[in-house]
Amino acid sequence: MEMFFYGFMQRAFQAAFLIAVIAPILGLFLVLRRQSLMADTLSHISLAGIALGLFLNVNPTFMTLIVVIIAAVLIEYLSTLYKSYSEISIAILMSAGMSVALVLMSLSSGGSTTTIQQYLFGSIVTISQQQLYLLAALFLIVIVLFLVFRRPMYVLIFDEDTAFAAGLPTRLISILFNVITGVTIAVIMPIAGALLVSAIMILPAAIAMRISKSFKWVILVGILVGIVGMFTGLTVSYEWGTPPGATITLIFITIFMITTMTIKIIQQLKYKKSRS
Repeated sequence: MEMFFYGFMQRAFQAAFLIAVIAPILGLFLVLRRQSLMADTLSHISLAGIALGLFLNVNPTFMTLIVVIIAAVLIEYLSTLYKSYSEISIAILMSAGMSVALVLMSLSSGGSTTTIQQYLFGSIVTISQQQLYLLAALFLIVIVLFLVFRRPMYVLIFDEDTAFAAGLPTRLISILFNVITGVTIAVIMPIAGALLVSAIMILPAAIAMRISKSFKWVILVGILVGIVGMFTGLTVSYEWGTPPGATITLIFITIFMITTMTIKIIQQLKYKKSRS
């Protein structure tokens, strides 16, 4: 029994490492694009995909991937309709995704509702070997795409007009980013839970941006913060018997608060020193 549990925990820490690398990379681009709520939106839409898969007796993960890819393209299309108010597309699809999920849940049997609740809260300690393989494949895809598109994405984020004038396929790159983000959320959601996946993606990037100003260092610091937060949260969750996803999120929030207060104190000390 101990070996069986050890296998689960081993996979949990392996998954935590993979998520800790993937999440800050995508999270940083979401923050820089002022689309922090997109992760939350796509997690709501993923719930609709899971509910639809269960309702149609189709593999929920497969159906979720299809739904989030369609939603990612729709977000980009709606943002072109409201260029000055791009957050409208996120609000529309967030409400639509949750509404569809709730309606399908009410039409499904009790067992389906229970399964959806498992996706809502997730559990990294019960990750299967197949989920770990899928997460590892996603890890490789994200790393390769980051290495290939990091410069075009950087230009696109800070000066879209220059990127367009330079001949970069700005619309295609943006759609591809949305799709990869949606697929990532669909894969991570059963592990971290729909209610917390956006926090796990955004908080490491937000913390890293407080510590470092260089784009490269923000990525590296974000990954380091992600690893520390994921591993610490898993350990605390195991020792205290608390939900893993919620514990990890609280660890990230604690790190954010400590970082913010420390930076504030350092700034005040520098200001007093400069005045003296």
